[in-house]
Amino acid sequence: MAAMISSRGRNALRVLVDLARQDPESFVPLKDISARQEISQKYSESIMAALSKGGLVEGIHGKGGGYRLSRKPEDCSLGEVLRITEGSLAPVACLETGSTRCAHPCPTLPVWEKLEKLVTDYLDSVSLADIM
Repeated sequence: MAAMISSRGRNALRVLVDLARQDPESFVPLKDISARQEISQKYSESIMAALSKGGLVEGIHGKGGGYRLSRKPEDCSLGEVLRITEGSLAPVACLETGSTRCAHPCPTLPVWEKLEKLVTDYLDSVSLADIM
């Protein structure tokens, strides 16, 4: 079975926990975060771009620049982070937004819908503060 959460989503969570452990008023250089988490800076940049666009982090460039969380760790759910970095968390393609359902009634659909709800509810109930 393929992994439901890719390395991009897992690394985004690691980067955000790292940021959450820093002074919330300071901007942390990405090179420092990347070094601590042993993630390439180029890969970290692509993750931070998505997190910034999603409103979870704010960044400034230049001397003294870096990133910080845009809200408190307890206000950032893992579900939100993963939807930003992974897109859909649907366990099957037919539940993804914009997909077409099977033309015939599918006897397994209720199973996949319940699994999606369980996963989404759980990930939305866990915050960055919970995993710090």
